[in-house]
Amino acid sequence: MKDRMISAGKVTLRPKQLEDAWNDYTWRTDPELATLDATVPTSQSFEVFFLYYREELRAPSPWSQRYSIVTSDDKHIGNCMTYDINIGLGEAEIGIMIGNRDYWDQSYGYDSIIALVDHLFTSTNLKRLYLHTLTWNSRARKCFEKCGFMFRQTEIKDDKSFALMDIYRNQWMKVRDEKLLCTNRI
Repeated sequence: MKDRMISAGKVTLRPKQLEDAWNDYTWRTDPELATLDATVPTSQSFEVFFLYYREELRAPSPWSQRYSIVTSDDKHIGNCMTYDINIGLGEAEIGIMIGNRDYWDQSYGYDSIIALVDHLFTSTNLKRLYLHTLTWNSRARKCFEKCGFMFRQTEIKDDKSFALMDIYRNQWMKVRDEKLLCTNRI
């Protein structure tokens, strides 16, 4: 994926670029987005953030991959990622954030997850993808369920309640064409 663009519906996932740093910084300092991501807003200056950002692009971890979510007119509206990649177990965790509120509730998250899941299950040997989302985040949970993820259990971490959801390769392959066709709406 490092050199590939992956599209589904209204979005393309592309490799992260230095030009994404300002949007990512803006989203990481936003208190509402931090709450939705179960974190605290970053207090770093942009200059310090940029130094770390640039270094991460130069020497990415082999256990994670980060992608920018862009619209058909190449507007960077969010990010998604695969992390904690465990080749031995054949699984990885995924995450997503649509940082630009103008694109909320318009299926951009759905299209992004479908693109990422399809890419991971058709180009790797991963057998299971999972995610954690806050139990009270009904909008995110509804999106993940629509993409085929199943709720498995509630987990408590740092006094926050998370829904563990997952999808298996064999499940995905059964519904793949239906889900991909759903991303071709106008």
